[in-house]
Amino acid sequence: MDQHHHLFDVGGAHVARLEDLRLIKGEGCYAADWKLPNQAHAAFLRADRAHAKIVSVNTEAARKAKGVLGVYTGTDAFSAGYVKPLSMLTFAGKDGMKARIPDRVVLAHGRVRFVGETVAMVVAETALQAQDAAELIEVEYEELPVVVAPESALADGAPQLHDNVPGNLAFEQEAGDAAAVAAAFAKAAHVTKLKLDCTRVAPSPMEPRACLVGYDAGSGAYTIHVPVQGINMMRMQIATYTGVPDDKLIIKARDVGGGFGQRSIAYTEYVALMIAAKALNRPVKWVATRSEAFMSDSHGRANYITAELALDKDGTFLAMKLDWIADLGAYLHPAGPVSPMRNPVTCLNGVYKTPALFGRWRVALTNTVPVSAYRGAARPEIAYTIERLVDESAAQMNIDPAELRRRNFIPPQAFPYKTPTGSVYDIADFPGVLAKALKLADVAGFAKRRADSEKRGLLRGQGMATVIENSGAGMFPKDEIRLEVAADGNITAYSVSHSQGQGHETTFAQIIGDGLGIPAERIKLRQGIAEQGLIGNHTGGSRTIVGAGTVCSIAAKKLIEHATPLAAEQMGVEPSQVTYANGVFQSTESERKITLGELAAKKPLTVTGEGKFGSTFPNGCHIAEVEIDPQTGVTDVVSYVTVDDCGTVINHTIVEGQMHGAVAQGWGQIFGENIVYDPETGQLLTGSFADYPMPKAGWIRDITIADHTTFGTISPLGVKGMGESGCTASLGALANAVMNALRPLGVPPLDMPLTAHKLWQAIAAAKKGH
Repeated sequence: MDQHHHLFDVGGAHVARLEDLRLIKGEGCYAADWKLPNQAHAAFLRADRAHAKIVSVNTEAARKAKGVLGVYTGTDAFSAGYVKPLSMLTFAGKDGMKARIPDRVVLAHGRVRFVGETVAMVVAETALQAQDAAELIEVEYEELPVVVAPESALADGAPQLHDNVPGNLAFEQEAGDAAAVAAAFAKAAHVTKLKLDCTRVAPSPMEPRACLVGYDAGSGAYTIHVPVQGINMMRMQIATYTGVPDDKLIIKARDVGGGFGQRSIAYTEYVALMIAAKALNRPVKWVATRSEAFMSDSHGRANYITAELALDKDGTFLAMKLDWIADLGAYLHPAGPVSPMRNPVTCLNGVYKTPALFGRWRVALTNTVPVSAYRGAARPEIAYTIERLVDESAAQMNIDPAELRRRNFIPPQAFPYKTPTGSVYDIADFPGVLAKALKLADVAGFAKRRADSEKRGLLRGQGMATVIENSGAGMFPKDEIRLEVAADGNITAYSVSHSQGQGHETTFAQIIGDGLGIPAERIKLRQGIAEQGLIGNHTGGSRTIVGAGTVCSIAAKKLIEHATPLAAEQMGVEPSQVTYANGVFQSTESERKITLGELAAKKPLTVTGEGKFGSTFPNGCHIAEVEIDPQTGVTDVVSYVTVDDCGTVINHTIVEGQMHGAVAQGWGQIFGENIVYDPETGQLLTGSFADYPMPKAGWIRDITIADHTTFGTISPLGVKGMGESGCTASLGALANAVMNALRPLGVPPLDMPLTAHKLWQAIAAAKKGH
């Protein structure tokens, strides 16, 4: 352990995070662990075809099956009015276009549009009885034509998914200055063009989805136990979907086993359970299988981009233009289309002072699982696009890739920097980040290492990515943190922002403890407590430390301010004569001292801090080095270096854990993860871990992690957030490293996933061509 790391004493155990001991002891409480008296169990019948009219649904045998309490179909869901999900795509598009939002009945009504769509729900005394009965339901379908590729879905004559979405085009927007870009391209000495597929992936958090819904007939209130990224976000969506008032929806959550954006959604299954819980007046529980997760959890990425970069003869960037198609699947999740429409525009120039930018974005609907935000939420895609263009330009113009970046960086003295698309980057030092990464990666020694690899019959490549991303600004008007002091001096902190493994119990406690001068071990974080009625944003977009984290500091200061006159009263002095340090109030005018705990023992001591903080701009440089066996196409990542500017670092161990996880997800997408559908039938071909390769521990050796921070100007703590930066930078760095290894053979640009088979084929084809 170095000076960056700290161990906490929890029950005599020394742990790196305050939550670790209870979790490794099995004391966590996840969604599937919740149990309510007299609960029943649900199972879903799902569509086994991608596009078809529902001619009839025969539930007679299922209703007669042992233990069955009820069977529900699209007719029940339609009658309940559970038809229109929330949409956050409220801004205007090209020529004032409004988003075309299709209805989505929570149990398919009239038509199914993707394999895995919920068609019917069976509720029984046990989960196995419900599953067995669901298999007895007979559905007669009339097949319809299928389209799974977004380019095909937008083509003339394509099968139409929804009557109110002509041409399957749900939304179109443009951003930037088309005339300025055209003029710059006209005078360019060099143009680099790439077609990039940022493949569809399955988020696959460790904990499968689960939901338990209870209904109180007396009050008309629903209690919903569900994995979340924030209870307010979940409540808002369910209220919109169902028309049930906010105050009648009690969302409960404890521990959540991974999120990645997938937990932000009020899924149809959750809403369907409400129908059964009310009808039966019993709690109803459902726990997804991993197979269900593949075919019904939101997918991620699925963006298809044609990109061009114009340069002058010296390699100065003149302009960039994009044509971007976002495949959102068969329906629109609430935030699904917002991510590819908003985040790429915010950071359209990346870390470079490119003067002219223009992009066209289209949202296509296909007969596939709906897509939503996935770790980075289109920030990795725009960074990947820019960094692939930069490296390809460097190769084509014979300019060192680091030097090309240096020539085009926004200089440190230019901050705050307003981009051509209107964003304002607060502060950064891109040259400093790059210089540190080049040194740690020993770029100067790469030629020798490449020669050594060649002697062993291996291809060696090095790639880098210098990136920036915007943290989420949040949807709610402010973030609140409540502090409650107990008589023993321990403090309970309440937050709406919800951890799914990020370590909030540690970082929040550290910030509060630092503000109060007491050990972090004396602070307990409670998340997802609806009864507290707090306003605040969910965890997502690398925003929690900027929003809720900063408010922890504000709340600590407010607690001291609130308690000082109370302490003065007890000591018989004026508040101005009282000082505070390390949990104790004292005064030179009195021999008495009084602690926070002693004040709380006399009467409740509670404060609520609040604040609103906008987007910050974390950034960094990642450099990857790979070896490829040309006989097999197998790639070994032999070195990976990260240097990031996430502002003030609260806990370096947690920063490292976030970086490892995010890089692993980028690693997985580049080298294997790819959801594939049969183009003729729309059947999911990669519906299990046997077909969908998740990154394995053996793939990823040690990662060198360093920081080069600037003090962020948005939060008084100087923090910027960093939960997604590993994904944002790793896609470009890894792809560039592979292409750097293959380029000497004359292999043309390849796109993800860079599987061993694809690389072996490309190498063999290049050798034949030679």
